[in-house]
Amino acid sequence: MNRAKEALRVCEDICRFFYDQPSWTRQWKDIRHRLTAVLVPLDCGKALEARDIGKDVGKRTTFSESRRFSAGDVFRANAQRAKESLRVLEECAKLSDQGAAESLKKLRYRLYALEQKVLKGTHGRDED
Repeated sequence: MNRAKEALRVCEDICRFFYDQPSWTRQWKDIRHRLTAVLVPLDCGKALEARDIGKDVGKRTTFSESRRFSAGDVFRANAQRAKESLRVLEECAKLSDQGAAESLKKLRYRLYALEQKVLKGTHGRDED
């Protein structure tokens, strides 16, 4: 959940501060807020309590994660991270709440479309 929301926020802020696109910014923000609304009933505060940063086997940064050359690189990496995270959340929600799983699937497809719109709209920009 944290991974998805953080990635969505990065994409939102890239659209806001680098691309200066209010519409894209609102759409990323809306997906982030809708994700929160879907997950709140499922989580009940468990994610924060369960997080153990000291023992997290996946916290190490890979070489590819440490290299970004432009705002476009940052955007693409975080859009991918958000899509992957939404898919994980969707699959896990299938274990307990089919309605939440379906909502997460719809958010994931909205994300695919928005990512494509942003990438088409920024093609050829100097910062990319």
